[in-house]
This record gives sequence, structure tokens and C-alpha cells, in this order.
Amino acid sequence: MISGIKQKAIVGKDGKIELLATEIPEGTVVEVIVLVETSNEDETNYLLKSAANKERLFKAVENVKAGNLIYVDLDEYEKSCI
Repeated sequence: MISGIKQKAIVGKDGKIELLATEIPEGTVVEVIVLVETSNEDETNYLLKSAANKERLFKAVENVKAGNLIYVDLDEYEKSCI
């Protein structure tokens, strides 16, 4: 059986990460996955580097402001696929 523990940590000196998991017995073998949070600003800057992406993003913003949206009821869509 696999169970999970989620907690936030801050990377310390020399990349050291400390986790507090008192519910796990000492000596237990665990597998660790590290997910790094990025700021939206980093993602936006990355997407705006390409002229084509920049054009698509600004067009999408214009469409949202103009109300040019398509609403999809996911429950109804799922039913139609069965």
C-alpha cells in the first residue's frame, strides 16, 4: 500500500531539505518527489518570449474581455461521450 504525506519545506544550505515525518518509523524506506513552486511571473515571462505565443496570449485576453467564451459543462460532455 502506498500512502502520502504532503508538506512544504524550504531548501537550506547546500540544497538540504528537512522534512518532519514523526508518523513514519525510523528506518522505513521512502521515495521522495520534490515539486518546485514557480511564480506566475516566471511562467508569463517565459510564454511572452516567443512572438507567436505573445500574439496568442494577447488575443486570448482580448477574447475574454469581449466575452467571446465558450462554456462547456463537463458533466454533460462526459455523458455525451459514453
